[in-house]
Amino acid sequence: MPRVSGKKHIDKSMIKRILIRATNWVGDGVMSLPALEAVKGNFPSSSITVLAKPWVLPLFQDHPAVDHVMPFEKGEGAFTGLSEMFRVIKSIRRRRFDLAILFQNAFEAALLTCLGGVRFRLGYNTDGRGLLLTHGVIRDNEVLKVHQVEYYLSILRGMGWEAESRNPSVHVREKDLEKAVNLLASEGIRDGGYLIGLGPGAIFGESKRWPPDRFAQIGDRAIEKWDARILLFGSAKERDICEGVSRGMRHTPLNLCGRTSLGQAMGLVSLCHLFVTNDSGLMHISGALDVPTVAIFGSTNPDATGPRGSRGRIVRHKVECAPCLKSVCPTDHRCMLSIKSEEVWEVMEELRGEIE
Repeated sequence: MPRVSGKKHIDKSMIKRILIRATNWVGDGVMSLPALEAVKGNFPSSSITVLAKPWVLPLFQDHPAVDHVMPFEKGEGAFTGLSEMFRVIKSIRRRRFDLAILFQNAFEAALLTCLGGVRFRLGYNTDGRGLLLTHGVIRDNEVLKVHQVEYYLSILRGMGWEAESRNPSVHVREKDLEKAVNLLASEGIRDGGYLIGLGPGAIFGESKRWPPDRFAQIGDRAIEKWDARILLFGSAKERDICEGVSRGMRHTPLNLCGRTSLGQAMGLVSLCHLFVTNDSGLMHISGALDVPTVAIFGSTNPDATGPRGSRGRIVRHKVECAPCLKSVCPTDHRCMLSIKSEEVWEVMEELRGEIE
């Protein structure tokens, strides 16, 4: 069990208002959901507010473990958005939180809650923020070896609190699901069609991306063999990648890249019968929605960030330089380029056969 520095006792019965600083990445946000639910389990009568960047807020809006969300719109960089930081600090002070649990590892997260007057501040003792935490979880090598779901749960385990291992589960808002259905209908896609989602992007960097032309190959194959409709997913920053997939296909997919909010994308993914993706936020959303998911891994480690659950499959070649965890491959990108479309297609067929 992780050790905690800071011995001040926390009387659970005295904790009425809890602030959780969420991570800034969608995938990490999904993997932290079991820990969020465990917080609610330990403090069932407490009010929980999640402080998060706008692009990850849909993960927490209307989540059954969350009572309120607080957007944090500060830009990137150490000296940007000072006015937003002051606004958030004032808001934290005004709400009089008793406990802050920091899933984000940054120094800034501890600073905000310290200046915001939160009495108890719990998180990993990283980024030089140990003195700002009342309870710092010591992040040793053992903690770094586990899946990220367990990594976030270990913050609570370090306190001796209940933190049962479970798979993430994403909750899609009714209005986002309705918008997803309407969007597909406007494109002539209604109930009854076999939908396959493709997630060819990965914000972290190109080393995590399987080539667009190979996504195009499996997309065409699914249309020709399964009479499927192909949906391309990605953020506005990934438009060029999705357009590359679309251009490489003989048949026309529905390119949704940059056209939806995260909440709407979650609704659309939930309607897919199969999802094929790189290691990305969309991969975690698909897995957490229990959509059958084929995840293609190269530079990252599926033991740490792979999709959880029985309906996920990993396609990966073990090469000597992987996982390198680099955003750009310094050599020949063999971890991804050695994976052929036929291999991914075989896994797609096997997974479909198992679930039907």
